[in-house]
Amino acid sequence: MKQLPLADPGTPDHRSAARYLLWVARGQKATLLGGMTFGMLWMGAQAFVPAILGKAIDEGIAGGDVERLLGWTALLFAVGVVQALAGIMRHRFAVSNWLSGAYRTVQVVTRKSADLGATLPKNLATGEVVSVGAGDLAYIGNLLEISARFSGAIVAFVVVAVILLSTSTVLGLVVLIGVPLMLFALGPMLRPLHHRQSAQREAVGELNSLGSDIVSGLRVLRGIGGEESFSKRYRAESQRVRGAGVKVAGIQSVLDAAQVFLPGIFVVSVVGLGAHFAVRGDLSAGSLVAFYGYATFLVLPLRTATEMANALMRALVAGRRIVRVLALTPDVTDSAQPVRLPERGDLVDPVSGIRVRDGRLTAIVSAESDQAALVADVLGRYDDASEVRYGGVTLASATRADVRQRILVSDTGSQLFTGVLRDELDPSGRRTDEELMAAIRTASAEDVLVALADGLDAEVEEKGRSFSGGQRQRLVLVRALLADPSVLVLVEPTSAVDAHTEARIADRLREYREGRSTVVLTSSPLLLDRVDEVIFVADGRVVATGQHRQLLETEPHYRRTVTRQTEDEEVLA
Repeated sequence: MKQLPLADPGTPDHRSAARYLLWVARGQKATLLGGMTFGMLWMGAQAFVPAILGKAIDEGIAGGDVERLLGWTALLFAVGVVQALAGIMRHRFAVSNWLSGAYRTVQVVTRKSADLGATLPKNLATGEVVSVGAGDLAYIGNLLEISARFSGAIVAFVVVAVILLSTSTVLGLVVLIGVPLMLFALGPMLRPLHHRQSAQREAVGELNSLGSDIVSGLRVLRGIGGEESFSKRYRAESQRVRGAGVKVAGIQSVLDAAQVFLPGIFVVSVVGLGAHFAVRGDLSAGSLVAFYGYATFLVLPLRTATEMANALMRALVAGRRIVRVLALTPDVTDSAQPVRLPERGDLVDPVSGIRVRDGRLTAIVSAESDQAALVADVLGRYDDASEVRYGGVTLASATRADVRQRILVSDTGSQLFTGVLRDELDPSGRRTDEELMAAIRTASAEDVLVALADGLDAEVEEKGRSFSGGQRQRLVLVRALLADPSVLVLVEPTSAVDAHTEARIADRLREYREGRSTVVLTSSPLLLDRVDEVIFVADGRVVATGQHRQLLETEPHYRRTVTRQTEDEEVLA
């Protein structure tokens, strides 16, 4: 069977975990129906084997009829072939169902995460999202995979019921009533198992979040000597996860033991009752063998049913996690009737008074250092309350895609990903080597390239951890320059480089972005001295505009912000 391609997942139903699971199932109903069909053939064929064996014993061996024995043997062989072929196809469809369900979940969660953007980390910890890919998708896949076997188990139970009742009403009722009773006896363990699985899943998500935070801040922790403190915290959280896992394993082990113990008692009871009927002459030897075979065979549908219940519980727990992600709405949404942004124009924020003039290199200095990122968010429309206009058109009236195409914000949180350096710098693959090298020179990153044996074809490790902080910052700047937006907003683009490198970047940036709007949020004198205009912002409002040297002479507050001096230090100086 050829692996079916994943279809466009569309819009999932996120009102509940059950609705989400139904949505996933509807999206791959062809492979689900195929798996169920072959599952029914596979287990249905097995259901006829004990009956054929019983007939072969009664009519062929006990009756001394070689022809009948050969006939039943041939039929048994044919049923075995059907079972084998159906089993192969059932397994192939089961694998396809698992992969389709699991990776359709990856698709919708990834697309939702991309759509949410900055909204996602505000509402969910990193570990929550990581856990979806680390475990939840497997539980969704497991549920879809077992659907083929579960449907076969139902059909097999019906087939066995008909055969048993037609042979011996008493034994047939014992088997048909006893099997469901065993299943119901396992039911009370499913609810506490479900609760413990939910608690474990919560603990794993929190541990993943803590681990992600520690790894991302490892350098800082080493710098302040906080490794031991966070190590203790991680060990404590890890022990909590272990405890939750032990609780799940405790009830899971009882459930697994019951799945073996209860059917064992049942088989012994059926065989004993059948032997009693055989001794009385009410049951033939072949029928006794058949009943024993059915009592043993029905353990398989029983275990499949309990496995289905267990998989459903786990999938519902995973589904609730996934629904939590899908139910989030982005802080910034598209207008119902969007308009197109112009190719060029001034970028104006009427609330703060910031005006970035078209085609100029502008610096914005914030008196409050922690407010620089907020200013960038407003200019790039990462805040839906923004009233910023570009070329006279309000950003809120345009689509997010249009805004991102025109205005690119590259902040201090920008990351490098795993892959080839060339692809990391130019994800669209549209730039020539000459254009790449021009951007690398502008960012003064030639030394980074020289240090790599394979140059632009070198492999970049996760988050670019093989590079220093300054090297990563310059490579991120290269990527932003190659995107070539109408307005490029850079937040502290040279904070991790030395003064000589910063001066080169400042000189080359003007030349590279000639004729296009560039905004640099910084308080670095080297950069400020080379821009066309400086905008000084305090308490969310523009206080002054002008050249860097002019503002140093006329604005004491600006001078203290840039030189990082207090009023007392300034007087003493």
